[in-house]
Amino acid sequence: MEVFCSIFLFLLFVRLCLGSLPCVTGCSCANDTFGRSLLCMSSSLKKIPSDIPPDIRKIRIENCHLTELSRGSFGSVHTLHYLWLNFNNITVMQMKSLEDVKSLTELRLQGNKLRSIPWTAFQDTPNLKILDLKHNRLDVLPEHALKFLANLTYLDLSFNQLTVISKDVFANWPLYQKAHRSDRREDVLSNAVLALHENPWTCDCRLKGFVQFVKAVSPPIILMNSYLTCISPNSKAGKFFHEIDLKSCLKPLVSTPLSNLTIQVGLNATLSCFVKASPMPSIWWTYGLKVVKAFNVSTTTINEETIKSELIIPAVHVTDAGIYKCIATNFLGNSSASILLNVQSNKLGNASPSLSYSLPPSSSSSQEHVFIDLRISKQTAYGISLEWFAVTENPGETWYTIYFGKYEDTQKEVINIGPGIYSYSVNDLLPITKYEVCVTLKSQLPKKGQCIVFMTGSDISELEQREKLIHIIVIVCAMVLAVPAGMYACTTETRFNCLDKCLGLCRRKHKAQKTLKKDNTKESTFDSLQASSEEGLCQREGNEENRRRRCSEEKLNKPKPENRNTADLY
Repeated sequence: MEVFCSIFLFLLFVRLCLGSLPCVTGCSCANDTFGRSLLCMSSSLKKIPSDIPPDIRKIRIENCHLTELSRGSFGSVHTLHYLWLNFNNITVMQMKSLEDVKSLTELRLQGNKLRSIPWTAFQDTPNLKILDLKHNRLDVLPEHALKFLANLTYLDLSFNQLTVISKDVFANWPLYQKAHRSDRREDVLSNAVLALHENPWTCDCRLKGFVQFVKAVSPPIILMNSYLTCISPNSKAGKFFHEIDLKSCLKPLVSTPLSNLTIQVGLNATLSCFVKASPMPSIWWTYGLKVVKAFNVSTTTINEETIKSELIIPAVHVTDAGIYKCIATNFLGNSSASILLNVQSNKLGNASPSLSYSLPPSSSSSQEHVFIDLRISKQTAYGISLEWFAVTENPGETWYTIYFGKYEDTQKEVINIGPGIYSYSVNDLLPITKYEVCVTLKSQLPKKGQCIVFMTGSDISELEQREKLIHIIVIVCAMVLAVPAGMYACTTETRFNCLDKCLGLCRRKHKAQKTLKKDNTKESTFDSLQASSEEGLCQREGNEENRRRRCSEEKLNKPKPENRNTADLY
């Protein structure tokens, strides 16, 4: 008898000693109602420890830095029953992460950053009863999600990002199937609690089956909170599931009030289409093979299943003529309707006439398959910057031609651009003037979709005002160079060499004279003042050194202003 007592006391002493020793660095082991447990709270762990004792039945690692549940993480704890990994940063759960814990009955992953779950991973845990996934970022629940959770008694998916759930998710759940089999009604089934509240439900036709399930749910399935609330669409936001009646989904059907529209050049054109679909579809307009982006598109909701879309083309041009398509799509499919736009010229009275362009001689008559997307990347009162994207057969050898001019001119200026260049800037435009610019392959006529019509503005930007004021100061300096005091003001106040700047203006003036000779009349503007000032300045270039010396001497005799802001000059 004494021998047995000694053995019992020894085993008890060993158990107590082992239970009180730390089993993993930074964690502790203890015995509780679950058995031997590993507890790691607010530690620096970044992955599941590899030296977990094999007799551990419960693992609780919370408020740590775990980011992943990888395969083999629990290879040494085959007797694990309870796994609590709440409030970590877990974003990934691998497919075979639970293959070593066949006896697992409880898995808690609350407060992590999971966007998806490999639901087939639960094939390895047939005894799982509690699955807690609340406060994650799950946005999809696939149809097979509950297929391998036959013994589940508690599932918490609350406070996630679920918007739509198919009714088939529950039709594939073994517990739901057992409860609805006529030959198994006499069986006693354990209740299963579902928590699905606090998700941003989209109450359209896609949720119809799930709403019907919620309305008809009964034991053994119990909802923790049956007051599920719609977040969208606006017509149903804030309503409970039991207050709404959803219709079946519809494939888009597009119709147009007019299939052929004729309009005069310069007037605004409005193309309309009506789309009937559920759920609400995505709608866009195309012209040729391109999506229309340059014009305004507006949508108006007529009712829950009908939307009106309008494409507004301001000040139509003959190049805007052609076939426009209104296209609508949702998850069931797509549909489209076409509208033919005819543009009638005020001069000729013919619909959609073609303009004439001056073409340079073509070095090749071959036609190349090409796609050119042209846009204006920057526009000021007096200039624009063009950019284009081109898909050609030989981009390294492809030349482009730019046709540019006033909107009403039939003869456009032609600029040829070499390979590898996809931008061009045009300056010295007239304000409040309508222009047209086209980009094509070299020596080819512009095609539909390769031209842009734009109007220059009337306001001068702040930067342009500043540049013009600087230009005025340079000219004034040139006019007063003969006076020492004026020379002094130039050299000290503007902080740059007036002579260098003004001499540059002289050179530009000579180049500009050729252009001025072409004009029969000359307006009395500031430009004429500038030309006369520059002319007087050029006659004094011989005394440049004397003026430099006198300016420098007078500058030294006057103290330099402290912290003078250059902007004060303007």
